[in-house]
Formats: sequence, C-alpha cells, structure tokens
Amino acid sequence: MKGVDTIARIRREHFVRGKSIKEIVRELHVSRNTVRKVLRTGATAFSYEREVQPLPRIGPWREALDGLLAGNEGKPARERLTLIRIFEELRSRGYEGSYDALRRYAKGWRRAQATMTAAAYVPLSFAPGEAYQFDWSHEIVLINGTTVSVRVAHVRLCHSRMLFVRAYPRETQEMVFDAHDRAFAFFKGCCTRGIYDNMKTAVDAIFVGKERAYNRRFLQMCSHYLVDPVACTPASGWEKGQVENQVGLVRERFFTPRLRVKSYDELNAWLLDQCITYAKGHPHPERREETIWHAFEAERPALVPYAGRFDGFHAVPASVSKTCLVRFDNNRYSVCASAVGRPVEVRAYAERIELRQDGRPVGSHPRCFGRDQTIFDPWHYVPVLARKPGALRNGAPFKDWVLPTSLDRVRSKLAGVTDGDRQMVDILTSVLSDGLPAVDAACAEALHQGVHSADVILNILARRREPAAPVTIITPDALRLRHAPSADCSRYDLLRRSP
Repeated sequence: MKGVDTIARIRREHFVRGKSIKEIVRELHVSRNTVRKVLRTGATAFSYEREVQPLPRIGPWREALDGLLAGNEGKPARERLTLIRIFEELRSRGYEGSYDALRRYAKGWRRAQATMTAAAYVPLSFAPGEAYQFDWSHEIVLINGTTVSVRVAHVRLCHSRMLFVRAYPRETQEMVFDAHDRAFAFFKGCCTRGIYDNMKTAVDAIFVGKERAYNRRFLQMCSHYLVDPVACTPASGWEKGQVENQVGLVRERFFTPRLRVKSYDELNAWLLDQCITYAKGHPHPERREETIWHAFEAERPALVPYAGRFDGFHAVPASVSKTCLVRFDNNRYSVCASAVGRPVEVRAYAERIELRQDGRPVGSHPRCFGRDQTIFDPWHYVPVLARKPGALRNGAPFKDWVLPTSLDRVRSKLAGVTDGDRQMVDILTSVLSDGLPAVDAACAEALHQGVHSADVILNILARRREPAAPVTIITPDALRLRHAPSADCSRYDLLRRSP
C-alpha cells in the first residue's frame, strides 16, 4: 500500500505537470495499476490495518531535548554536560526511551546546527503560481467586551504578494485546514508549492536537511490541493521572509489600535475587507507601476484551480456516558441515546463538532471554545422520555427548549393536565418518525379545532400519513343506460294498495 506522500506526488505529476502514466511509472518506480488507481479514484490515501504500530519514544520530548542541547552548546567547553548527563536529566523528567535514540538525535541536531550559514541572504524570485507562504501570529483583541488572544493565520502569494489573514481561537490542525481552504477559495486557486515552518500540526519529525516526516492528515490536504509542502530549516525565519514581514505589517495596520468586535465572524469579515483594501491601495514592492491587486489578478490564471473544500477534521475516539454526553476539548456534547455504551469518533472542525459511530452520524453541534460547558440537543433525549416522561419537566436538555409555535402552545396547554407529560412525550416521539413540520402542522390543526389531546394529534398524523384511496367504479359498456329513467310515483302507490 503506497503512502500519502507517493500518492500526492503521483497526482501532482499528472494533474499539474501533465505527465503520462508511463512517465510516472518510470520515474517513481511504481506499478501502472497503482498509478491508474490513484488517478481514477481521486483518493488522497489508501488505508489498511497495521499489525504493529511503532511508538517512537523521543518524539514527545523533542522540544525539551532541543532546549537542553541548545543551552549546553551555549556554555563554555569546560562546563558542558556529556550526553550521558543530558540523558540522565531527561530521564528524571519522565523520558523512557533509550540512550542510543538520544545520541542519534543529538548527532543530527549538531549536524543541523553546523549547516547554518552566516547572516547573509540571497534575494528570492518566484514565478506566478509557484509558491505561497504560511504562518501564525498571536494578536490581542476585544471580543464582546472581553480581552482575547486570537491566533491569526497568514497566507501570502510569493509572486504577487497578495495576502490573506483569518483569526481563530486555536492553532490546531482543523484550524490549519480551514485557513487553507478559505484562502484558496478567496484566491480561486493555489500554488504548486507551500512553504511552512516546522509547526507540529504539519511536521512529525525533522531529519537532516529538508527531509521531513509530515503529518498524515496534512499530507492528505496537500494532495487534495495538489500542493508540494516544503518546511524551513529550524529557527530560520528568513526562508519565509515574506509572510514574516506580513505578520508585522498586519499587526501594525490591522490590529493597532486594539480592535473591538462582537464575534469572530465580524472580525474575520473586517480582516478580509482590509486585505482587499490594502492590496488595491499599495504598489507591488518590485513593480512599483502596478498595485498588489493588479499583480494578483495577473497571477490568478497561473494558479492551480481550486479543488473544492477539503474535509478537514481532526478525529479522536471518545466514550459516551450514560447521560448521552461525550467529552471533548474540556466541554461536553450530547449524542443520540442509541449511541450509549459504545465508543464514538469525534470529528472536530474549525466551527463545528460531528460525532459518528460505526460511520453513522449520531450528533452535530456548533463548536464551543469555552471550558466545562455542556451543549445539548434535546432531540437526542426524546427516546429516553418514552421510559421516563417525568424528566420532561426538570431535564437539563429541555430547559429553554425552543419549539415551533403550535407545538409550544400544545406543550403549554398540556402542562396543566394530569398526564400532560405522558401525552407531550407521545407527541414528541412522533417527530422522530413523521418529522417536525408534519407534527407542528397537526398541532396547529388540533388547536384550530379547539383540542390539544395527544390522541387527536396522533390521529391527525395517522390520517395524513395514510390518506384514503379514492374509490373509482368502472361500469361495463353492456350495463350502461342508454336512456335516463323517468320518475313514476304512481308505481309506489300501487305497491301500497297491494294486499
């Protein structure tokens, strides 16, 4: 089974560079059937079940180890620690890997440090549609009266210098996917190469030189948009200097003085307008006779056409409590009552949460970025009400439940009836089979007739569900009347006088 990096390269060689199947087979040393499968299915990954999953020990400790090595290199030669001492220090912090793994990592780290050049730079030039640069920044804004540190995604086209920025609550992988999709939709295309730093949402491991072990989901996104990702050398921001400069420009022009907005939607709409205004009002840094917007319009035909939205989610498994709740990101979300007792998959998008069980959706909610909050969908608990109708009055999911007008009026009238909870539960249960519009229309018809009983509403639903078939009587031609009969009442009188 080919990895997503090979699949991505096959797609780029065919769709971007226009190479034939035969050329791709000869260059990449893959079978013809594999290339055909990749091109015909349009898939960005082929999965299979692995029997043994490697678990590298040094990965979670990479940042701590980099800090120890960097601090050790900054000391005088007589005061530097040996690798054994560094290994013992890391072990005291909880590292469970081997010394050999640390030694190999340290050797590669030193080699990477030795390859760093002096503070001299070479000006770069990019062809239309060749590359873009991506980065994050942290900004302070006032959202609905509260001071918030937002994460701003920056995308910059290297040729035209066109910029795109969007604010998010986090820097997680699903936010990376959403930022790329919105940027490419705005540009109406993307470049063939993307330049990144070594962010954890994209790079799993750093090797010598430019070799990287990219995240699987990140590679799938790049394959979807036909992008070839390139990561910078660690601590070498000048390799993506354009977007680094954009961070300072956006902070100075867009976020100073401190912005005051009501929501993220308002903030992002304002940022997009500012990007367009800046591009139309400022000249290109190299071609001063034209604006950035004009250069962007000229670059658009060279971009790879926008491939549509990538299904950019971050999936994690989760268990379902007996109260039909799933915990994710310090908050709780409700699922269908039928999902209790088995694990579900949480698919986190930038703006929503989807919950699936065995590939079947069991819940969907707008994403919440607070802490210790519970997001209910009352319809998830309706099947439970059939066994516990008393929970309708005091159940937490049903507090401030907004129902359609007619259904809400029926609920108010049944509140004063002895068995009103049971009748209301019967009406709500019918929504699962007949749909909310049909039940609301039945309630409206019952209220128009001056009744609000559950039996009447369910009877109306049954009649609408199974309308009476029209009766059509077909008379044979032999039995059809040729002349209409005439009325003769005297014949009736004769019958009365007969003995």
